[in-house]
Amino acid sequence: MIEIRELKLEKDRRVIITSDVHANLLLFQQLLKKVNYTTDDYLFINGDLCEKGPDSLSTVAFARKLCEESDRVFITKGNCDVVHNYVFNNVEGIKNYMTKRKHSVLNEMLERHGKALEDFATLQELGEHYRKHFQDKLEWLDQLPIAYETEDFIIIHAGIEDIPDWKGTSHEFALYTQSFYEKEHQADKTVIVGHWPVVNYRATTASSNSPIINLEKKIIALDGGNQIKRDGQLNALIINGDDIAYTYVDELKENIITRSHVDETNRVGTVTYPNYEIRVLEKGEYFTLCENKNLGIQQWIKNEYIQENMCKNDLSTTFLSVEKGETVSVVDDCHEGYALVKLCSGEVGWIPKDCLL
Repeated sequence: MIEIRELKLEKDRRVIITSDVHANLLLFQQLLKKVNYTTDDYLFINGDLCEKGPDSLSTVAFARKLCEESDRVFITKGNCDVVHNYVFNNVEGIKNYMTKRKHSVLNEMLERHGKALEDFATLQELGEHYRKHFQDKLEWLDQLPIAYETEDFIIIHAGIEDIPDWKGTSHEFALYTQSFYEKEHQADKTVIVGHWPVVNYRATTASSNSPIINLEKKIIALDGGNQIKRDGQLNALIINGDDIAYTYVDELKENIITRSHVDETNRVGTVTYPNYEIRVLEKGEYFTLCENKNLGIQQWIKNEYIQENMCKNDLSTTFLSVEKGETVSVVDDCHEGYALVKLCSGEVGWIPKDCLL
């Protein structure tokens, strides 16, 4: 059985929910400042404090400090918070993971003591190092619950199984299941998840990393692709009484629109993981019409991103309108003719390059 902690929240307090901080402490602190977080609020962090970003250990320390300062801070366990268990369970593949992923709490725990993976002959020796120097931190991560249940919500990192009693969800499903928003569930409450970047659901709609809030489906998906997607962001859901809103922060640089542009193509969509294989249909000066072979849909892909019948990475295929004087964030302005930008609304798409300052 997964560990579920039940909570009764005071109705007159704000509830702030984020997820997938991914070791980006500065961005997390920026988000808390933007939402004007105080200890009067409830704060939920829905898994994945660690991995992918530059500072897992300091992020964990900061999260623990938040818990010490307020009994209204609640943190669920994410799959990235328990990568150390692969070492303790003698899973040899974790060595390859550590070699490929520079930003990992496993590597941080070595670097803090001037060590490297090559210094340990076996995973048992490596585990002994972690226990000797970081036992307290690892135990704190391990004791985090899988889910919180309130009167209105279930807060869990990846999702719940489509079974009559959701509390029978397996540990693996709760932490690792992919694309939960495309599944169903039988719980009588809205399930709030992170784990799977929301832009992955937007192959045929306007590209965006902002949360998906679907109260009819009883799912809210929060993961903004922070530290995973180039245009990713750290999202916060803000629940105040019956009102549900959101905001976000990212690491993109802002720019000012100097010339208005009205898009008349009505092209929307995103190339997202793992649907990169394409078939070229019609090549244009700046964009090529392609068939996304996995999805069976057509998408206009920037020419520079096409290589050997593949789109080289996640990429917006949305085109935007902008107004002179508008502030946008620049995702990519290194190619001919068009620049990829993010609007304040969170939509990501292409505009003529000469619209930028």
